[in-house]
Amino acid sequence: MLYCAESPWGVDVGNMTIDFDAIIDRSQTSSSKYNKYRDTGILPLWVADMDFRSPEPVIEALIERARHGIFGYTQPPEELIELIIARLARLYGWHITAEDIVFIPGVVTGLNLACRAYAEPGEAVVTAVPIYPPFMSAPEYTERELIKVPAIYDDGKWEFPIEGFATAVKNRKGLHLLCNPYNPIGRMLTRDELEKIAEICLANDVVICSDEIHCDLVFDGRRHIPTATLSREVAQHTVTLMAPSKTFNIAGFGGSFAVIENPSLRERFQHVKRGIVPGVNIMAYVSMLAAYRDGEPWYQAMMAYLQANRDYLFDAFREIPSIRMNHVEATYLAWLDVSALQLEDPPAFFEAAGLGMSEGFRFGDDRFMRLNFGCPRAVLEEAIERFKRAV
Repeated sequence: MLYCAESPWGVDVGNMTIDFDAIIDRSQTSSSKYNKYRDTGILPLWVADMDFRSPEPVIEALIERARHGIFGYTQPPEELIELIIARLARLYGWHITAEDIVFIPGVVTGLNLACRAYAEPGEAVVTAVPIYPPFMSAPEYTERELIKVPAIYDDGKWEFPIEGFATAVKNRKGLHLLCNPYNPIGRMLTRDELEKIAEICLANDVVICSDEIHCDLVFDGRRHIPTATLSREVAQHTVTLMAPSKTFNIAGFGGSFAVIENPSLRERFQHVKRGIVPGVNIMAYVSMLAAYRDGEPWYQAMMAYLQANRDYLFDAFREIPSIRMNHVEATYLAWLDVSALQLEDPPAFFEAAGLGMSEGFRFGDDRFMRLNFGCPRAVLEEAIERFKRAV
């Protein structure tokens, strides 16, 4: 397919041919996404990796590095650090230093480290729900108290529960796990919401760990707002988790990083990491570097395709009254309200119809199912036909 996209950052990427419609066989690749429903005929629409071939410059860089033939312990490439610093300054006006960056083998690792670093055993870790499951498991793994604050759902729209959050953290030192863009509900929190969250955390001496892994996957001309950019004071209370893994479909390499501008918070994060968390592997560094350096044309075309997929799904579900799809502002994940069907076991019901989605109860709300639309359009068209037959 031919896509011409203009970068939201003002860079003309011109015309290029990238075939996101290609159906790529992943069945013999030990893929977690495909192995779950192997030999069942069920469409795998669950875990958040895309079915698109990664950017060619990333593939070429990995092949070239493999040809070198020696794969020893590896330090973060200086060029990668420089690219991250320049990228954050260019996109967000966020000016950090090399010392502020801590590389980690995955954002989930970062969530667990934050729980260990910023909340003592028995202290509170607060998060809004529904939420990506590791936000709820990380406190439990580290013997911290988990406080879940239900987000506000009204007439198909979601809001961050500001009042409930303020009550939950009042007079409690600890940690807030924030997800922005918000997985699974597909919201990009507004500046006003973020400022209110930050004000509450500052007033109660609560550290913010902000998972921003979907920060590049925003639609309709929106621009992500990193929590740490709200003010200098907020930055000193914030740990930001980022990665190119979702953006460029390289999640399997596990290359991520934390931005921690406060030296004390950074040392506590690194302290709990020592002796437990391995360094980032060599191929992760190679893929991260190539993606950030050379992946922009692929990214622009991919975003145009994803937005068209989102629009197709939204229109299609309008013709299926018993299922309601949220308006996705960010991520490639649709959060489907299936409560009108009054199902006893929603996952089993949809699997019987050939639809393998993420179970809403794992995110804290069994009225919903999460659907990954980072796939060729033909897959979504088949999925919609199965939904229509099922309901």
